[in-house]
Amino acid sequence: MLRPDGTAVRVLVVDDEASLAELLSMALRYEGWQVHSAGDGAGALRAAREFRPDAVILDVMLPDMDGLTVLGGLRRELPEVPVLFLTARDAVEDRIAGLTAGGDDYVTKPFSLEEVVARLRGLIRRSGAAQARSESLLVVGDLTLDEDSHEVTRGGDSIHLTATEFELLRYLMRNPRRVLSKAQILDRVWSYDFGGQANVVELYISYLRRKIDAGRSPMIHTRRGAGYLIKPGD
Repeated sequence: MLRPDGTAVRVLVVDDEASLAELLSMALRYEGWQVHSAGDGAGALRAAREFRPDAVILDVMLPDMDGLTVLGGLRRELPEVPVLFLTARDAVEDRIAGLTAGGDDYVTKPFSLEEVVARLRGLIRRSGAAQARSESLLVVGDLTLDEDSHEVTRGGDSIHLTATEFELLRYLMRNPRRVLSKAQILDRVWSYDFGGQANVVELYISYLRRKIDAGRSPMIHTRRGAGYLIKPGD
């Protein structure tokens, strides 16, 4: 999903549980979305003014004010922004209170990240804040990757990748311009910790560079001490 101007969808995550907010943020960034987080109501309202999100994930219980009060402030600033409530409460009256106050959907803790992402996609699509791109196609500059057919092209030229190279490239392309650490890449692409063999990431990055960047403007970049990122070539 992309905004009408072609930029990434923006989501504001508001939760005072830092670990949960980070988990949600990582899942949303994996979708290729821009994410900003806040740990209290005042921070949420400030972020809404500055970040101008396309959707908000809002915890009902915050340290300085309740989520319904925050929702009122959000609605004054961004009348049309869809809001997904998070709460540990599961009583029917709490759900009704949230939806009556103007919330668009409601998820009760504990929840699955997949459910939150799916609900958020639906809200954003219905709000018209973003347009659906081809669900299977990732595009960064002149590089395209089809998640269904596993076809990869750059500048119209077909590129053959192994299964692991494809998964690595997919992860990079789902997070364009974002620096991804070796630990993040190991966890997402290999699904377990290689321990002392973290240099496997360097090895596969070198494989990708030979196929993606050979004879062309480089797209895969190293940020020393931080990780790797992909962005359109110059």
